[in-house]
Amino acid sequence: MRRAGYGTELKVLSANNEEHEAERVTGELIAHHFVNKTQYKDYAILYRGNHQSRVFEKFLMQNRIPYKISGGTSFFSRPEIKDLLAYLRVLTNPDDDSAFLRIVNTPKREIGPATLKKLGEWAMTRNKSMFTASFDMGLSQTLSGRGYEALTRFTHWLAEIQRLAEREPSIAAVRDLIHGMDYESWLYETSPSPKAAEMRMKNVNQLFSWMTEMLEGSELDEPMTLTQVVTRFTLRDMMERGESEEELDQVQLMTLHASKGLEFPYVYMVGMEEGFLPHQSSIDEDNIDEERRLAYVGITRAQKELTFTLCKERRQYGELVRPEPSRFLLELPQDPQ
Repeated sequence: MRRAGYGTELKVLSANNEEHEAERVTGELIAHHFVNKTQYKDYAILYRGNHQSRVFEKFLMQNRIPYKISGGTSFFSRPEIKDLLAYLRVLTNPDDDSAFLRIVNTPKREIGPATLKKLGEWAMTRNKSMFTASFDMGLSQTLSGRGYEALTRFTHWLAEIQRLAEREPSIAAVRDLIHGMDYESWLYETSPSPKAAEMRMKNVNQLFSWMTEMLEGSELDEPMTLTQVVTRFTLRDMMERGESEEELDQVQLMTLHASKGLEFPYVYMVGMEEGFLPHQSSIDEDNIDEERRLAYVGITRAQKELTFTLCKERRQYGELVRPEPSRFLLELPQDPQ
């Protein structure tokens, strides 16, 4: 591969699939950061479509690498993910009132503002969390019958899930939690379309899959407790809520379109395959020149080092495909012999 000016030789990393691609990029980034004593904000991961960011978020989060999504929505910023994380926060820390208030009517349970106001006042005067206070015997004298019944039905169900988590493998308790909240039905009732509900539930299932991996561990990673997993996710959420426009030390994730006008010392251009870059729709419409210009944008974002990645296999629309390397890789000038 040719050299970029007088800089470092361009690199191409081949991966077995999209998970392996994200794992390799994360591993390379960690090693490079350690050896060269760089800052995380020196790195950018660029991709053709927003959907490609999710698996990179997974590996960056698991390795405690701070990152920021630009020109798209972070996986952990999606409402359905915040909902499930709030449930898990209460499950592992019943004193978390902010999480309790998010989930108490998600899905709707007919627990009105007046009921929650009285519960909050009752809890505050007794120096208890709202969840803990909901079990007080005298609370029924303060709350109306219907609101009290809805509240206690909810908190007793959640307490049973907590007890299950103590007796059974944590993942079984989380599975029962998702099933018991009937979240999927609520998504179909409240989403603008069945397709939107399907995508949101797919995100929930993706989070559940990640949790399963973290709870069970692997050859390289020790199994984590449910509290450890929730803490890891919560830290990511707190980072996002605390983000400002000021310079923060975070890896930048963005689409090629969003990267226009920006530069980074170290750039990873991922998904360098036919059907991704160039995009399949542009191939079908014979509009390759626009895709070539987009690839040029990505290439010229790198100030010091540029790494391309591609996969041998990818799962698209439920099917396993074997994409060809991007023609743009083959068009790069080679070193003279």
